[in-house]
Amino acid sequence: MIRSLLRLLFVFTVSLQACTKKSSTLGDFKLLPSPQEFEISGVSDLHADDIISYYGLDQTPLPKSSLSTSLSAVKSDTEATVVYQIDPTLGLVSGGYRMEISQDQVTIDAQDEAGLLYAFESLQQLCLDAEEQQVTLPACTITDYPKLAYRSIHLDIKHHRETLEYYYSLIDKLAHYKINGIILELEDKLQYEQQPTVASADAFTLAEWKDLSDYAHAKHIEISPLIQGLGHASFILKHDEYKALRDNPESDWAFNPLDEKTYEVQFDLYEDALKATPHGKYLHIGGDEVHTTGRNSGKSNLELQLMWLNKVTAFAEEHDRIPIFWDDMPLKFAGVYGPTHDSKYTKEETDSLWATNGPKLEAFLEDFPKNCIYMRWSYLHPELYGNQKAMQWYDENGLKVMGATAGQTRWVLMPQNESNIRSIKSFAVSSIENNLGRLLLTLWDDDSPHFELYNRGILAFAEYAWAGDKRSVEEVKSLYRRRAFANALADDSFAFIDSLENPVAFWKNALLTGNKRNYLMRSENPKETAVIALPDLDSPGAWTKANEERLQQAEQAVATTASLKEKIKTLKSKTLRNEYTLEVYEQVNNLVHFSNHALLLLKDFDMATTEKERSSAKTALNNLPNEFQSVRNELEKVYSKTRLIHKPDNYLLDQDHHVHLANQSINFDWQFYAEMLFLEKLSEHLEQ
Repeated sequence: MIRSLLRLLFVFTVSLQACTKKSSTLGDFKLLPSPQEFEISGVSDLHADDIISYYGLDQTPLPKSSLSTSLSAVKSDTEATVVYQIDPTLGLVSGGYRMEISQDQVTIDAQDEAGLLYAFESLQQLCLDAEEQQVTLPACTITDYPKLAYRSIHLDIKHHRETLEYYYSLIDKLAHYKINGIILELEDKLQYEQQPTVASADAFTLAEWKDLSDYAHAKHIEISPLIQGLGHASFILKHDEYKALRDNPESDWAFNPLDEKTYEVQFDLYEDALKATPHGKYLHIGGDEVHTTGRNSGKSNLELQLMWLNKVTAFAEEHDRIPIFWDDMPLKFAGVYGPTHDSKYTKEETDSLWATNGPKLEAFLEDFPKNCIYMRWSYLHPELYGNQKAMQWYDENGLKVMGATAGQTRWVLMPQNESNIRSIKSFAVSSIENNLGRLLLTLWDDDSPHFELYNRGILAFAEYAWAGDKRSVEEVKSLYRRRAFANALADDSFAFIDSLENPVAFWKNALLTGNKRNYLMRSENPKETAVIALPDLDSPGAWTKANEERLQQAEQAVATTASLKEKIKTLKSKTLRNEYTLEVYEQVNNLVHFSNHALLLLKDFDMATTEKERSSAKTALNNLPNEFQSVRNELEKVYSKTRLIHKPDNYLLDQDHHVHLANQSINFDWQFYAEMLFLEKLSEHLEQ
């Protein structure tokens, strides 16, 4: 454990060593997440490479039994640049530490091993800041500890997976920002040994997931699995072998909770998932967004849900896992769900609804498992009175509850709504104020943006779940650029992500009539019914007039993406780390620019007043397929550095009940299907 800490410190900072003389002036130091107390008293004599020179790769690690002793056991205090110890009597919560940087020494006292890790991660950030500014480390004291004990992200890989190397690097990044949990939504990406039919051909083995779990555990990150059921079961029930277990024989969405074989299959999957994640504390059993018929049993939806819930939570308890359950369906069945997410409800209306319908829940209160954590997910409006009231109901009735916020929901290409940072902050702060102790950041793969683009939301979550309400949203955005790319890029002049949101949102349906992108694959003749009409040569200007608003948005998007192209290029030339993140943003920007630029070329064609103008415009339109292929090839090349962009040839797509883009083709066509149809229609039109 300690050896990996020291190795990480050396590797992370050695590339920053410079021969130039360091200034003794005070630099600017900002950590993420923000420490609870951080007092700078002056300038030390310590350079970042003073720290590195002591901890070389050949450093003999302290034996685990000696973790409570300082480095003076290896080297004298006067020679050591860092002296540390673990002191369980420190009086801080788990993960807490105190650090003092004097003129010539760093002293770390950690509450436990997790605290020691986090102290070194903070020291790394200080070293980075010092090196980048060519200054010495600050003379300072830090007292730090988390406000929420469990700070977990959701890793959803149902529609694709990244390379194994990417997940290892993700663990390093999460540890650096003091995230300590992952809820791993496996679906078919585990080679199940007891139910092998379920696994995709590109699934990792149980041993590969276990090795990753071991690696995460060494960095104090606990991986727990999420295996979907009662609903969201298409990855299982799409296979002929399991069709008899469907609640509705025509639908692969939900299990029949009255069939005992349902539980045999689910428990087999659970057992393999628990073996793959041996250090996990939890078993997330899903349970959201499902109605079951009861097969004429006379049982209500709520009774059926609770019957299933009691059986699967009993399994979790028998296997020493705490079950987590999405809580939406009992609230829906009782008629109190609306106020948890819809701002139209006033406080009075919410209280009235609970007064009327709350007894429907209370009538089944004895059937709610007490060993379960009820996960109250609210992605956009966690501050609503109705959401807080629902969470209060669980607490008042002796049921454990925790929140789930979101860094990605159903946004295409990239997270939007400012990476949902304001909602993340709101739920984190309320979870701290209500002493809930836990919070999950969901990162849905439904429409499968590249995971690199989730990073800003993850870092914002790391900030607010650890530190609480210390920084504004704008400060966190700046801090993200500083930590993710370079100190020099923290300035607002280098901000670009928010500017890309409107063009991306418009891009989704820029070439379509209505909100059609997710529905193209299931539409009849989408090229004619969903793709926009094209200019009529006999009525020049009519198309432009009919699409006036669309074209105004396209002009704005083209101007924005052209500007962002140059800004991202500048950022790539200045960044000191994570250039790949910028490469992915660059590809998103290029794709959005292409679709909007195509609309403006159509306008030129439609508005041409001379044969020469029309011929020139037609030539530009005829070249669009080549431009598109270039854009697509480059995007796929960049994405493929970390992602498997094509599903296995024998992959069986499910019935796609929630029209997830990433579930609509074996290859990567789903990402570009609107553009492909548009270009086909355009080619046919120009040949007329």
